Amino acid sequence: MTKIEWTEATWNPIVGCSLASPGCTNCYAMKFAGTLLAHVPKYDGLTQETKAGPVWTGKLHFDEKALLEPLRWKKPRLVFVNSMGDLFHEDCPDDWIDRVFAVMALCPQHTFQVLTKRSARMREYCLSRYCSEAGSDNIADAIEDLRPNTSWEWDAPLPNVWLGVSVEDQQRADERIPDLLATPATVRWISAEPLLGPVSIIDAMWARDHIVGLDETIDWVAAGGESGKGSRPMHPDWARSLRDQCATAAVPFFFKQWGEWEVSLDRERDDPDWRADYSNNYVDHGKSRWLNIEGGRGFHGDRFVVMRQVGKKRAGRLLDGALHDAMPDFFAQNANNPEAA
Repeated sequence: MTKIEWTEATWNPIVGCSLASPGCTNCYAMKFAGTLLAHVPKYDGLTQETKAGPVWTGKLHFDEKALLEPLRWKKPRLVFVNSMGDLFHEDCPDDWIDRVFAVMALCPQHTFQVLTKRSARMREYCLSRYCSEAGSDNIADAIEDLRPNTSWEWDAPLPNVWLGVSVEDQQRADERIPDLLATPATVRWISAEPLLGPVSIIDAMWARDHIVGLDETIDWVAAGGESGKGSRPMHPDWARSLRDQCATAAVPFFFKQWGEWEVSLDRERDDPDWRADYSNNYVDHGKSRWLNIEGGRGFHGDRFVVMRQVGKKRAGRLLDGALHDAMPDFFAQNANNPEAA
């Protein structure tokens, strides 16, 4: 089981990572690996202590026992792959990835959600091995090693494997989404969490309903704010924009969480006389932060709001009073039919 709202289970055959972009600063996996899991042999040496807390060392571990877990799960599950690392990390050997894909191929009853910040490595691997006639022989060999004499049919991309990229701002969206669109996948998705700035992805989604026969589209978007110690607030308009872009392109949108912060004051929506009292009621001994839509800390920018740190549970999951938990049609169609995957 897992507390991640958009999945049902996590699976970590490979653990460990390194910082890749601003979204990694307060990585929950990095903190867990260096604190709660620090004495578990699997996580030994994966982090080092710094003044800011545990930080990834870049070392990776392959867990043979964990690799086989999905083969023992009889009830179909929605599974987040490598929540404690990045499957396409630059130092992850291809044969490790082959073995992960082999297990996913042997478990059509489960749906696997893969998420990476290394989009170029994902694209390269999928084109050269996963969906290449010659390269897929490596995965076939891994399947044979895991389940000798097993009868199976290889048809990549696998219908039960979703491939996605994590984007926290426009720069990362511009870098990673083109790689995602060039990656063969049954379902392509974006995780905009932690959302650290405004992101426009409408061009990547627009083809879904407007260019007949075009396969290179985004099928799902999940978004959310940052939680945990040192979390950064998310401007509500960043989340609203992604919600509205998805509605325009008929792409399912999932709002995961606000994180630690809730909107205390929206100067355009809530209180036209906000300036008269911004230094008193709206400043809460360090628990409040002024934020404009560009991400700056100050009330001189466009769309100034006051965010108050109240904790993940209180901040909740409602965006403008509504719950957004849409999933790709593929999962909805196959959730009650394990044989369809």
